[in-house]
Amino acid sequence: MLQELKTESFELLKTLISIPSFSREENNTANCIQDFLQKKSIPTFRKGNNVWVKNKHWNDSLPTILLNSHHDTVRPVKAWTKNPHEPLTENGKLFGLGSNDAGGCLVSLIATFLFFYAKKNLNYNIILAATAEEEISGKNGIASVVDDFGNIDFGIVGEPTEMQMAIAEKGLMVVDGIAKGKAGHAAREEGVNAIYEVLEDLEWIRNYEFEEVSDLLEKTKMTVTQINSGTQHNVIPDACNFVIDVRTNEKYSNQAVFAILQKHLKSEVKARSFRLNSSKISLTHPLVQSGLKLGLSYFGSPTLSDQALLSFPTLKIGCGNSARSHTADEFIYLKEIEQGIDIYIELLEKTIL
Repeated sequence: MLQELKTESFELLKTLISIPSFSREENNTANCIQDFLQKKSIPTFRKGNNVWVKNKHWNDSLPTILLNSHHDTVRPVKAWTKNPHEPLTENGKLFGLGSNDAGGCLVSLIATFLFFYAKKNLNYNIILAATAEEEISGKNGIASVVDDFGNIDFGIVGEPTEMQMAIAEKGLMVVDGIAKGKAGHAAREEGVNAIYEVLEDLEWIRNYEFEEVSDLLEKTKMTVTQINSGTQHNVIPDACNFVIDVRTNEKYSNQAVFAILQKHLKSEVKARSFRLNSSKISLTHPLVQSGLKLGLSYFGSPTLSDQALLSFPTLKIGCGNSARSHTADEFIYLKEIEQGIDIYIELLEKTIL
């Protein structure tokens, strides 16, 4: 049965790769996943482009674990040398957009769910959710359906971590800033140049060090990633717009960091959202303890996932390598998917049986 599940996982991932599923455009991959599960006579639930299923012998008196990964992808970068939507297997590698992020994790979790689906006398209920809009932290992704799942005690979020345990991840806050000046003619000594006005703020952002450093996530980090000003060469610009990418460790909430920005910057700043805070799961959690018994290592992840949108403890773990995500000629090793299925099953067996 296990080898059959692995073979089915390879074929399902190839099919998913062949179907474009950019964020907010995942309808066809949602159909594909739903059809795959329904052909196995598993009742499915769906809202928008999110699909979820429950184990056969569901018991309302039991605690529940969520298995979650996403089926949306970023758009391919221009440097692809292969067709991003044509699954291609070469030397044990499966190439294709979304193969590594997070198709391998998704099909591995689907296989894991199928392994446990009909088992009786489990100590936990299991929900598998294939969700949308993860790449943009969209409102129509997991945030739109998590309340439909009922009470969840803890979960696994499938993202490429080389099957090591990400027990914490940095939060994200995007801040829009604007420095204001006064328009004038560049040939005369008039006006207030907004570009010059913003320089002090940019230098402060570049050099500021947050005091609280995390053992797992290191420093909270701010980076100016976009800047725009001016209309033409001979007009003193009256505004300079910029964007700050903020990655918070668990020592700071996004609101706390924003308050520090407001205190120190002359420019006007506005956060797009405060909801994507840093998240973590305790080393003493049974799921993490099961991983440690399997010899898995743990780390703090600098990248964001749907974990940030979940209020219950979750462990981020999955096959593939995060460094391959969003790159040209993205791929995953088939043996990584096989290993992922094996470890997911072992992890759950030690936790829920």
